[in-house]
Amino acid sequence: MEINLKSKRLLGINSLGRIGKLTLWNQLSTKDFDGIVVNVGREVGKSTDDLLQVLETDTTYGQLSKFLNGVKGGGPISKVIDAEKLLFEIDGMPVKILRSERNPSGIPWREEGVQLVIDCTGQFLDPAAAPDAPKGSLRGHLIGGARKVIASAPFKIKDKAARMPEDALMMVYGVNHLQYNPSLHNVISAASCTTTGLSHMIKPLLEDAETSKILTASMSTVHSATNTQSVLDAVPKAAASDLRKSRSVFNNIILSTTGAAKALESILPEIQKIGFMADSVRIPTTTVSLITLNITFNSGLDESGNPLINRNYLNNIYRTAAAGAQKDLLVFSERQNVSADLMGFRAATVIEGCETHTRTGFVNLPASMFESYGMKNATDINLPVTHAKIFGWYDNEFGSYVNMLSKLAAYVDSKL
Repeated sequence: MEINLKSKRLLGINSLGRIGKLTLWNQLSTKDFDGIVVNVGREVGKSTDDLLQVLETDTTYGQLSKFLNGVKGGGPISKVIDAEKLLFEIDGMPVKILRSERNPSGIPWREEGVQLVIDCTGQFLDPAAAPDAPKGSLRGHLIGGARKVIASAPFKIKDKAARMPEDALMMVYGVNHLQYNPSLHNVISAASCTTTGLSHMIKPLLEDAETSKILTASMSTVHSATNTQSVLDAVPKAAASDLRKSRSVFNNIILSTTGAAKALESILPEIQKIGFMADSVRIPTTTVSLITLNITFNSGLDESGNPLINRNYLNNIYRTAAAGAQKDLLVFSERQNVSADLMGFRAATVIEGCETHTRTGFVNLPASMFESYGMKNATDINLPVTHAKIFGWYDNEFGSYVNMLSKLAAYVDSKL
């Protein structure tokens, strides 16, 4: 059996790590493309069967057949079309594996007929790096023949004096993806799992007249373990500034950092004037994380002197968004969830509505303060300020991130 991949709409995936493999699984489910070409860049196991086993099994999400077809699985879903070319058919979709090149510039995307690539290595994140950089770069995929490349992580420009290139854009599907200009943007970042979930929590608040009056905001993500952490305690690298990163992830709760606040400013520029803060707490679970959003508003009062922003007001904003503009991207839940309930959930974030809380206080601005600025006949002013705590779940691997990444890829592909 021969399959002519060049005649099909193909998606290229660089890396078969956590995000790479789950992107493949998601595409096998959604069928947004006609075929997938995965670059592994090295041998996997001892045989073709070993490679197929890696493709079809996952500790977190189980067997691929059950992932696609439910608990009963439905039997074998993979077959070898050409063992020499590593061409398979998985659930009816052609999948080809490449393994000869690790440097993006050497991956033969042009020869394979691939125009769009998702780089899931986490190594090539500098949009300003030269295409022919000796150790590889994100732009190297363009030399290899791709027209567009999406990084599955936020951009990181190494040269502090360098500016963001004009053709580079960071996007979250459903928040700012309409900013994409196919005639301009060639190098794209899909931000991070946390930024994706957080931006979908912030977006409906910025679109409401009352809750757009944000005074200050911060977030903490209680985040599952990732492959960047140590399984067991290790010796920190030379000049390491955070010794906790080398401690065992499955035996500790570990305070960490997150770039979500900085990335959020790129996705929603309105946040820049707020001074958003963010931190992360790593916990010993494999997936599903929780954002705690602390946000303070300049709240108005109703005719009875009660604050306009309260628990019901905020929950109604999320109910409306979940049923309208952010349908299927944001979900409003009134259940009492635990993390396992949200595994595999495809929304960017799930609002835990039963835990939304608000408190309103008053900031006293005394008349003497105004008089010191030359204002006469001033009176004391009590400014109402409402603080809110909002919780949002997100499957930081498949659901929130990979699903949103795949939607973004399908959108970019539709503009080619």
